[in-house]
Amino acid sequence: MTMTPHIRKFALTLHVTSSVGWLGAVAVFLALAIAGLTSKDAQMVRATYLAMELSARFVIVPLCLASLLTGLISSLGTEWGLFRYYWILIKLLITILSTIGLLVHLQPIRYLAEVAAKTTLSSSDYQAQIQLVIIASAAMLALLVATTLSMYKPRGMTPYGWRKQYKKRTNS
Repeated sequence: MTMTPHIRKFALTLHVTSSVGWLGAVAVFLALAIAGLTSKDAQMVRATYLAMELSARFVIVPLCLASLLTGLISSLGTEWGLFRYYWILIKLLITILSTIGLLVHLQPIRYLAEVAAKTTLSSSDYQAQIQLVIIASAAMLALLVATTLSMYKPRGMTPYGWRKQYKKRTNS
């Protein structure tokens, strides 16, 4: 089923907005993770990890899920399709892996926020702090790759895409 032009533009607007929001939220999260790791001010570190937990739960996760859902809707409702081009499959894979990674890493984020709420972080929490910087950096890279794929749309149809294209030509 192909969407009407107005619905397609609306779906694309929702997808771009949620994806750009996700990218921006992860950039802020990375900045907070770096600040939490490098700051010598205990109050700043505590505030940083509390803010990171709130932003992850109430901003990043919803934007991540919205990006995934609107991307699926956009691809399934347009001529691009979900399985016709490799770049769309790669974007889907990046989004799914990023979503899973985010959901898995909510635990260390929550842990550091709970510790920060009760007391100051100790040297034993250093590994979790570094882990958040690494994960946020990897997420930024993944989202930038997905954005680049969206903009350049490199060639390369899947075997399914070739069959669909051939079928469309022969039925015309």
